[in-house]
Amino acid sequence: MNKIYPEKLKVGDEVRIIAPSRSLGIISNNLREIANRRFRDLGLKVSFGKHVEEKDELDSSGIESRIEDLHEAFADKNIKAIFTVIGGYNSNQLLKHIDWQLIKNNPKILCGYSDITILNNAIYAKTGLISYYGPHYSTFGQEKHFDYTLDYCKKCLFSDEPFEIKPSENWSDDFWFKDQNNRTFIPNEGWLAVNEGEAEGTILGGNLCTFNLIQGTEFFPDLNDSILCLEDDDLPKENSAVEFDRNLQSLIQQPNFEKVQGLVIGRFQKGSQITNEKIKQIIKSKKELANMPIIANVDFGHTDPKITLPIGGEIQIKAHFQNSQINITKH
Repeated sequence: MNKIYPEKLKVGDEVRIIAPSRSLGIISNNLREIANRRFRDLGLKVSFGKHVEEKDELDSSGIESRIEDLHEAFADKNIKAIFTVIGGYNSNQLLKHIDWQLIKNNPKILCGYSDITILNNAIYAKTGLISYYGPHYSTFGQEKHFDYTLDYCKKCLFSDEPFEIKPSENWSDDFWFKDQNNRTFIPNEGWLAVNEGEAEGTILGGNLCTFNLIQGTEFFPDLNDSILCLEDDDLPKENSAVEFDRNLQSLIQQPNFEKVQGLVIGRFQKGSQITNEKIKQIIKSKKELANMPIIANVDFGHTDPKITLPIGGEIQIKAHFQNSQINITKH
């Protein structure tokens, strides 16, 4: 497959906000004001898809509305990047309705995470276009402690220079969107090297349980020479460990998994109750992973702050018990 790297952002560009999953209608006005100001501070103009406010009983909108906004965003020559409002549960409803040739002919940045894993990986599988597993429009509504997230988003979306990822100093798993002034931060103990080794390859993945929804379809990317960057939320609560275990096992059983070069695992939420020891236990129980470099507790996923990862881009990992290193080499 020929990879397509979208043009990077610059001051004066227009970005479009769309809602392929849950609706803008669930986002407070205060959070929107902060997000809009952050985009303006970056020198970007913000516009919105015509259907982003529509909201049904599942806090989403109809397939036709979401597809229209997606297609219009890619077709509009004035739009240089597309940010998703927020995640959710139903982006996979869109896949059979997407005009893949339209996207391939009009390559541009798409950024979001969680349920947007579906679009990130399907777009890469169908067109070769690199997209970005990073902050939503709503994420830009964080009033405080957003610097780390913003810095790595800019490294990916405004520059094509390679960069090294460093662990954040602190992290949080609080309901910041409910109370912006009372945040709880936890000192970051750094990354966990589960298996030592070095590898490089194409970044695939995102939210693990969402990634697995496209297994066995034309929208699932080829795992050959990939490094899987995987994270999961705490939706299963006390069952999170067994859910992560069986979802990881399902991925291991996919064609070409033996050609995966390494794993990078995002930080688990507190509600998952998945400790470092539990991560090690799950990884070590799988013989298919025995010779694969694996780094865990990396800053991406459903905790904050978060890095931005180019799905389809290139990554180099050096997993060592004393000093691990992660470099994004092409994005």
